[in-house]
Amino acid sequence: MKKVAIIIGSTRPGRRSPEVAAWLSSQLSRSKSVHFSTIDLRDVNLPFLDEQNIPATGKYQQEHTKKWQATINEYDGVILLFPQYNWGYPAVLKNAIDYLAAEWTDKPVAMVTFGGHGGAQAQTAMKLVLTGLHTKQLATNPQLSLNVTDDPEKYQQMLHHYDFEASLLKQEFEHLLAE
Repeated sequence: MKKVAIIIGSTRPGRRSPEVAAWLSSQLSRSKSVHFSTIDLRDVNLPFLDEQNIPATGKYQQEHTKKWQATINEYDGVILLFPQYNWGYPAVLKNAIDYLAAEWTDKPVAMVTFGGHGGAQAQTAMKLVLTGLHTKQLATNPQLSLNVTDDPEKYQQMLHHYDFEASLLKQEFEHLLAE
C-alpha cells in the first residue's frame, strides 16, 4: 500500500493545525489503496538549519537530518498542512523543507491551507518553493476559510464544509499512486 504523509506545518502554541489534521486524516482514511499518516513538526523538532553542506549535496551530517531524511523517504507523497501567517507560510515548515533536497524531487505534494481567507497567499508562496524543488504538485489544494477564534464545535462544523475537497484530494492521490 502506498503511503502519504500529512505534515503539520505549524508549531505555534494554541494552534488549530492538529484539529484540521485530524479532520483531514479522518476524511482520507477512507482510502483502500493509500495509507495517510500524520507527522507533526512539533514532534520532529528540527533546529534552525544547521547542516554544514547545502542539502543538494545529500551529505547530511546531523543525526536529526538523517532521521528526517529517512522519515520523508518512507512516503510516496506528502500533504503540507499549514495556516497562513502574515500572507505566507510558517517558518518552521520552510525550515523542515530546506533540510532536504533530492528527497522532494518528483514526490507528489499537495497543500491544505487554512485561515481567515483560506491561505491563498501562503499557497502562492509555497508553490514557488515546491516548483524549485521539482515536486509533482497536485491539482487539488484545498484552501479552508476558517476563523481561529471560533469555538471548537463551530470550528468542527466549518471543517465539514470541505469534506468534498478532501475526497477529491484522496482520489487524486489514489489515481496518481495507483500500482
